[in-house]
Amino acid sequence: MPVNLGDVTTERADHANTTVWVANVLRGSIAAGELLPGTKLSEQQLAASLQVSRNTLREAFTMLSIEGAVTRYPNRGVFVAAPGAEAVREIYRVRRMLEPSAVLWGPELDLARLDAVIADAREAKARGAVTEMAAANQAFHEAIVAMSGSVQLQQVMGRVLAEMRLVFHAMSSQPDFHSTYVEQNARLVELLRQGKRAKATKVLQAYLDAAEAELLAHLGS
Repeated sequence: MPVNLGDVTTERADHANTTVWVANVLRGSIAAGELLPGTKLSEQQLAASLQVSRNTLREAFTMLSIEGAVTRYPNRGVFVAAPGAEAVREIYRVRRMLEPSAVLWGPELDLARLDAVIADAREAKARGAVTEMAAANQAFHEAIVAMSGSVQLQQVMGRVLAEMRLVFHAMSSQPDFHSTYVEQNARLVELLRQGKRAKATKVLQAYLDAAEAELLAHLGS
C-alpha cells in the first residue's frame, strides 16, 4: 500500500535533530488518519520522500516503536500498529493522569478554541461523517491538555492521540461511538464556561472510564 504523508511542509532547518523531525512527521500522519493500521512503511519510499538517510529513518522507527505507534516484524518490515486491549488500557491510564488534571488546574482555558471544535464536531455529526467526528474528538482532547500550558505534556498527548487514532480506526463501523461524545464534549465546555472545574473533572473521569470500557468490549476483552 502506498504511504500517504499528506502535505509535508515542516522545515527541517527548524529541527536540530532530524530523527525527531522524521518521527514527528510520521506520528502526525498517523494522528491525522493518513497512515492506517497495518500499513507497511517502505524505507525506500519514505527516505526518498523525506530526503533523509535510511539510518535516520530506522532511528525514527525505533522511537515510534517504543511509543507503540509502529510494530517491527523480523524479515517483514515496519508496519503501522494495530493497538490491542493492553494498548487501550495503557492509553487510558495516561489520559486519566493528563486530562482531568488539565481541566481542574490548567491556567490556559481557551473557550473559543473548544467552541470551534464542538461546532466542527456537530457539523460532522449532522452529515454522518464518522472520520471527521473522530478528528474533532482528537482536536477536543488536544485542546484540553493544551490548557495545562505545558509543552512537554502536549507532546505526550500528541503521542497518545496518534495511538488513539489507530484505536478509533477499529471503531469506524460504529458511528454511534463517536456521535455519543460530541454532546458530552459540549457539556464539558459548558461546565468550564460556568467555572465548575471540579464538576467538569468528575464528568471527564466518568467519560474516560465509559470510553475505555466500550473500546475494550468492542475488542472482545
